[in-house]
Amino acid sequence: MRVVFMGTPDFAVPSLQALLDAGHEVAAVYTQPDKPQGRKQILTAPPVKELALQHNIPVYQPAILKNEDEQARLRELAPEVIIVVAYGKLLPKAVLDIPPHGCINVHGSLLPRWRGAAPIQWAVIAGDEKAGVTTMQMAEGLDTGDMLLTYETPVGARETAGELFDRLAQSGAELLTETLAKLPEITPRPQNDAESCYAHMLDKKMAVIDWSKSAHEIDCLVRGLNPWPIALTSLAGERIKVYAAEETSGHGEPGTVLEADPKKGLTVACGEGALRLTEIQLVGGKRLKAADFLRGHAVEIGTKLGE
Repeated sequence: MRVVFMGTPDFAVPSLQALLDAGHEVAAVYTQPDKPQGRKQILTAPPVKELALQHNIPVYQPAILKNEDEQARLRELAPEVIIVVAYGKLLPKAVLDIPPHGCINVHGSLLPRWRGAAPIQWAVIAGDEKAGVTTMQMAEGLDTGDMLLTYETPVGARETAGELFDRLAQSGAELLTETLAKLPEITPRPQNDAESCYAHMLDKKMAVIDWSKSAHEIDCLVRGLNPWPIALTSLAGERIKVYAAEETSGHGEPGTVLEADPKKGLTVACGEGALRLTEIQLVGGKRLKAADFLRGHAVEIGTKLGE
């Protein structure tokens, strides 16, 4: 099929590659504008753009798609279908109506469970036992279109959002090629809006650990915020990033250190149960296993985190 592909981050790269491998004609790629990255704010191209240029595919990076000139260019490209994977922009109706086979989105959730910008991270934060990818026929609302095919997978007990993200990026690519191959025989299924939750973008404000919550909730938060923005607490006035932790037995005043032994680790009481911190980092310092951290930092039992 003749395709226009719209996508931006790493999650979208396997889908674009899968289209090329399957022999589809990618007429053009639309992606977000280049943005400054890192401490030096170096202008950096989105991952999808880099792949497109490697294959000599024309790349367009409009700020908006409501512009009539942009819509006219899309019509001139004459796509049979527009594929959208984590593009980062809502498509206006005028764009949705251009291709005869519509606009098909690869969304990282078992719709209608999580709609919005960060469905994979929120599946982990919420403690969902399963996650997945859905292909859907796009409509004007936010992730509200009729579903085409779905791929489901268990969320690993220790799996981080980053690890699940990588898995679902590959699964989404496979589901996309299957969807296009079976498109004439697929019966779209409407979503039940009552079953949906909004997966808003992550921010640093939500990274601060509330030790009054259960160990399970905090464990899910730690995994869901890895690799960004990383869960955060404080020790003796210094901020500490928590990269990894695990539920364990114990009880006490929430935030209180129950165990601080280089051989056994750093265990903290929660509102329910306790959490053993296994990988941490003083902000500005090195990322360390908690046991290694404790060899160089004396932490007394009874110390309160988060104050």
